Amino acid sequence: MDIYTSSSPPPSQTAEKKGRNNKNSNISSLMRLTIFLCCLWSVTILYGEMVSYWVPLWTCSWPSSNDNQAKIAVIADPQLMDSTTHGFAPKSFLLESVQFITDIYMRRAFYSSILPFKPDMILFLGDHFDGGPYLSDEEWQGSLSRFKHIFGLNEQRKNPYIPIHYLSGNHDIGYSAFYTQHPEVISRYEKEFGKRNYNFSVGKVDFIVVDAQTLDGPKRETETTSSWDFINNISKSNSQNPRVLLTHIPMYRPDGTPCGKYRSSPIINQRVHYSAFDHGVRYQNYLTKETSNLLLSLLNPILVLSGHDHDQCTVSHSTPSGSATEHSLGTLSWQQGNLYPSFMLLSVASGNSFNDSSSNSDSKPNQLVSTQLCFLPMQTHIYIWYLCHAILTLLLLAIYPTNGLTTSSKLGKYLYLLKTSWTNFTAKVKEKDDEDCEYEMVWDAEGAMHLVKKVVERRVGGGSNLDTKVASRGNVVSRGSTRKQHQLEPANSVSVDINTELISDDSTKLQVTKSRAFKAIQRLIRVVRLVVVILAVNVPIYMMLLFKDWVER
Repeated sequence: MDIYTSSSPPPSQTAEKKGRNNKNSNISSLMRLTIFLCCLWSVTILYGEMVSYWVPLWTCSWPSSNDNQAKIAVIADPQLMDSTTHGFAPKSFLLESVQFITDIYMRRAFYSSILPFKPDMILFLGDHFDGGPYLSDEEWQGSLSRFKHIFGLNEQRKNPYIPIHYLSGNHDIGYSAFYTQHPEVISRYEKEFGKRNYNFSVGKVDFIVVDAQTLDGPKRETETTSSWDFINNISKSNSQNPRVLLTHIPMYRPDGTPCGKYRSSPIINQRVHYSAFDHGVRYQNYLTKETSNLLLSLLNPILVLSGHDHDQCTVSHSTPSGSATEHSLGTLSWQQGNLYPSFMLLSVASGNSFNDSSSNSDSKPNQLVSTQLCFLPMQTHIYIWYLCHAILTLLLLAIYPTNGLTTSSKLGKYLYLLKTSWTNFTAKVKEKDDEDCEYEMVWDAEGAMHLVKKVVERRVGGGSNLDTKVASRGNVVSRGSTRKQHQLEPANSVSVDINTELISDDSTKLQVTKSRAFKAIQRLIRVVRLVVVILAVNVPIYMMLLFKDWVER
């Protein structure tokens, strides 16, 4: 009979209690890992979907801090995606998904990165849509509604109304070869965005808006003639104010012209494709050299702002009054070939208020306008970080020890196992060396005995040589026949033991295989459960951020 004292519980209770403690320890360890990953994902989502759009507010500022300045935000090539962009079917789920991802990025950029600078005016440098000229009226109206929603044109802002000026782009009305055959695209554009050639003043600076798509068109074509008549009238005006030229298509530049430090893509050289029968231009990267020179000589601007290139480029042009800088702005969209979307902050000298034209005109013309390029979050890099984070999460959940990461006692146990394994390995090597050797007694001249290790020659096969072979030295004799007989005696029992060991080994291997498969399935179930927990915590956060930024304000 087993007798236990009151102070020592039975072994069964002790084992049960120990098992519960281990289980609770395992659950606690996995819980800590899950909480850590949930928090890490929450921080990552908050940064990628919200905080990253605040970074321009910390890294960018108006180029002039003078209060007597008009502040203008400049945006180029939003180029809203549609069915013509990647060939997706209209109103398909794939197209709607890609459009939403692109639209929410630009809406966040506009509300979180641009409007907080409190601009007095906003300029769009063309290409509001992607397939504008080729869309049906229904699709075009859909793109227009998205454009108004992204940039808050339908919303009643808390701030006073901000004037907005638009330029037409080739993705809005097409080149001359297209709109001459489809004049309805021009009337459709002008109905919503106004005139394509016009001018306005900010303080003591005149801004000249030109429809660049018409300048290289057929000489006698109506739209081309209208644009050049407007330019000639401006050049003959009596205004002495410095001028800023706004054009969607950049001025001509020689092939290989450097674009400055902000350029992230290869430089695109001049390409002009004309249609047959003198219907005009089908495509062009820049205005032709003749058109650019004539435009610069007639308007004599101090600054040129353009888009179309989708990437940043800063060059200088010669004008009658000196040198004019041209800034080609990169696209606002992250899906238009530029990994670094951007916008520009433009400060213009003015009077005490935005519409006051009585400011001091003693400053040099080039000092009246100053620019600052600002970069938006790199959405592609954010998605790559999400992917790396997801892979890291799955790896941690898959390889994280069941008992968690323990302290130094666990490390000491592993070191002890490594030391024991090394000791056993060296002992086996030494034992093998001893099996292949015999020791021989040798007496020296003084009568002292020594044991000398001698390697035994092993021969395969039977014969009288093995029976009669003698290895002898001095008074010690060892007969080969005796050794052979001693080795052959347990032959029958050895065969039985070998068969038993083979069966035992196969059974053990099968059990090990089943055990490993069971553990793998358990680990997979554990990963799925923990992933569901992480998703349950962070998906609502992600959806709330989308809802917050997408709904009308």
